[in-house]
Amino acid sequence: MASGTDRADLVATEGEATIAAEQGIARGTVWFLALSVGVIIVNLTAPQTLVGPIAADLGMLPAQAGLVGTASLLGYAAGLFFVVPLSDLVENRRLTIVMLGAAVLAALAAATTRAAVPFLAMLFVLGAACSAIQVLVPIAAAMARVSERGRVVGDVMSGLMVGILLSRPLASLVTDLFGWRAFYLLSGASMAALIPLMRLRLPMRRPEAHTRYPALIASLATLLRREPVLRRRALTAAFGMAAFSVFWTAVALRLAAAPFGFDQRHVALFALAGASGAVVAPFAGRAGDRGWSRGLLVAAHLMTILAFGLAWLADRASGSLAPALALLVLAAVVVDIGVIGDQTLGRRAVNLLAQEARGRVNALFVGIFFLGGAAGSGVAGYAWTQGGWPLVCAAGAGFGALSLLSDLLGGSSQA
Repeated sequence: MASGTDRADLVATEGEATIAAEQGIARGTVWFLALSVGVIIVNLTAPQTLVGPIAADLGMLPAQAGLVGTASLLGYAAGLFFVVPLSDLVENRRLTIVMLGAAVLAALAAATTRAAVPFLAMLFVLGAACSAIQVLVPIAAAMARVSERGRVVGDVMSGLMVGILLSRPLASLVTDLFGWRAFYLLSGASMAALIPLMRLRLPMRRPEAHTRYPALIASLATLLRREPVLRRRALTAAFGMAAFSVFWTAVALRLAAAPFGFDQRHVALFALAGASGAVVAPFAGRAGDRGWSRGLLVAAHLMTILAFGLAWLADRASGSLAPALALLVLAAVVVDIGVIGDQTLGRRAVNLLAQEARGRVNALFVGIFFLGGAAGSGVAGYAWTQGGWPLVCAAGAGFGALSLLSDLLGGSSQA
């Protein structure tokens, strides 16, 4: 097996990448990629917990404060649809390093700005640059043998999901100790440290595509229309991510209420407990390599529904703190297992499609399930204000049921 450093000297067209993939990918490179996406993704979800201190420090109006939690996510969406497709046109390692350099500069600028509008602009740029994640995942898939692609994607996904789940408690802790600006300084420094390592670990990969940028972007609609597996897996992932967002958006509100009465640090510890569900990603990927995707996808959707049943029971048991908290922690783990399992198997499926368009396929897959996550956040806020925790649980279970129905109605050919 080639070492990560040896493979860094590889200049690959798609044909040469196929030969490289037959050699496999070094385990050190896999874990480096998992670490990298985990470090980068923190920038997208952590700001949701920093809205209060940032808005107060920058003198933002209540109507503006909500943009702190969404500016980087909107930038990420823009990056997925308008920057990530470049990975099918230009050399991937250089593109990743340029994007990461832009992310470092945006994070440092966000840490030092004193006005709301420039700060929000920097968050938007930071989010767009962090879409480099979706260049790294196809690189990992291209370097892996077909027989191990699910395992490799699952291992990298575990880093992604751990980053998402730990971002909120990490941001809360750093802000509590040193202030919110320290979080962005730390994030910028962490991403800067990845750049020289990427030069050593990542191979050069030159796609075969020879087309103009407008035609490349226009081809996204063609790909979505042409690939039924992409449509099916993106749809179920979107419903799953909506359920995930419903839970994690509303659970902090529930934990702050009786009988829990949690403060920010307690909520951070709860998020750490829920992060254990991320361990499912490598196992789901391996199971997909063995041909078990169909049954496990159905099981993942059922687990998502089950999680909200447990969350509802926690509310019913709220007269006793320990059982209620135990049920809520279990619900957090189960919902993470269900959603992460679905996403990992979905990523494996789409990375077996259209080798010449792997960057665009990943951009579409992630962009669509990202829209599901945004919808879930909106539904969570409405459900909480209109019906409290029981309505939140009903909404989350409903999204899980939609995932299940999408798979069952899609037929076995849509695995």
